Amino acid sequence: MPRPDITVRGGRLIDPCNHIDAVLDLHIADGRVLAVGDAPDGFQADIELDARGLNVIPGLIDMHARLREPGQEFKATIDSECRAAAAGGITTLCCTPDTNPVIDTPAVVELIHHRAQQTGAARVVVVGALTRGLQGEHLSEMAALQQAGCVGVSNGLQALVSTRIERRAFEYAATFDLTVFLHAADAALSANGCMHEGHLSTRLGLPGIPEAAETVAVARDLALIQQTGVRAHFCRLTTRRAVRMVARARFDDIPVSADVAIPNLYLSELDTIDFGADYHFIPPLRTQEDRDGLREGLSSGTLTALCSDHQPHEADAKLAPFPATEPGASGLDTLLSLTLKLAQENYLLLPDAIARVTCGPAQVLNVPYGELGIGRAADVCIFDPAATWQLDTASMHSMGKNTPFLGWEMPGRVRYTLRDGQIIFNRDDL
Repeated sequence: MPRPDITVRGGRLIDPCNHIDAVLDLHIADGRVLAVGDAPDGFQADIELDARGLNVIPGLIDMHARLREPGQEFKATIDSECRAAAAGGITTLCCTPDTNPVIDTPAVVELIHHRAQQTGAARVVVVGALTRGLQGEHLSEMAALQQAGCVGVSNGLQALVSTRIERRAFEYAATFDLTVFLHAADAALSANGCMHEGHLSTRLGLPGIPEAAETVAVARDLALIQQTGVRAHFCRLTTRRAVRMVARARFDDIPVSADVAIPNLYLSELDTIDFGADYHFIPPLRTQEDRDGLREGLSSGTLTALCSDHQPHEADAKLAPFPATEPGASGLDTLLSLTLKLAQENYLLLPDAIARVTCGPAQVLNVPYGELGIGRAADVCIFDPAATWQLDTASMHSMGKNTPFLGWEMPGRVRYTLRDGQIIFNRDDL
């Protein structure tokens, strides 16, 4: 489709990557940023968007999203979730490898890319499987996955058979300069657990996952990262101690980064006291001290990215007793608002909060998005910072309505989302 020339007029432009925070016009041509501020001589916009009183930021990048397709289309589809992402100001989704079939061949990568392109909404980048079938035993064809467009490799939530295989996988990934995305959990320590292990899990009679399940895995992985030189990223850390271990490793120039899922910044184990299935997460909600440690890690820059950890479910998945329910929450609809809330509550400055969902993830994924520099892809989120709204199932665009934030008052409302210079969401069209 031909891309229109667009001027976004009079908004507060916040682009953390390029250190911009000012009221400026944004000019877009051929799907890319043409100019910031004054329009080039002779430029005539086909479309002018009035952004006065609105904030203009790079399109959000969500590093961890389960799109459920292929294999679980009864929960969600690539089409539904890419459209939900666009409505939430998200222009890039990173798909995890635990689909059915697993993303361990170029054919599955190509299928996901093709289906995402058909939606005309948010784009999808793919993390491939570290081992065949995510079985943790035989290494995947990482070179072929990289050639097919994978931005990294991961074994998802599945454990590897041994540290020897983990070392070989790291060495193989390092050969192709692929980032390895790690879920830090010692399988033996966390087996069958459904919440944080502590006084509360004992009181509720629920099997717990100890802090050591994460910290033991982080220590092991850091030793192998240092040994092999692979570039690695810890996904969805949950404990204060693990954040401190990563901070030390980064200080020692070990090539590692980490992110946090946004529910862990607002919720703690105390929220599970009534056995509410929407508070069942893996990795689990931890203590209030851990929650505060995650906020500190985000503020200090140890945690360079925020993610929604989007896991849409059908209603039946949350109807069983707590340990038998499927873990995770739908998060695309709330990622922007909960990020803005961090700034509103003074945990981060607004530009820093925006950086954690734009240029921070872009640097980890090594993709050319998350900024509005001249010549970059015109991925733009335009939202009303003064608007508030209450989250209910009717207001959610994702097929998954499972969220612990129902009833919360949310700041910020997306007005327009642009991807590659195309308007993929316009609130006036609803």
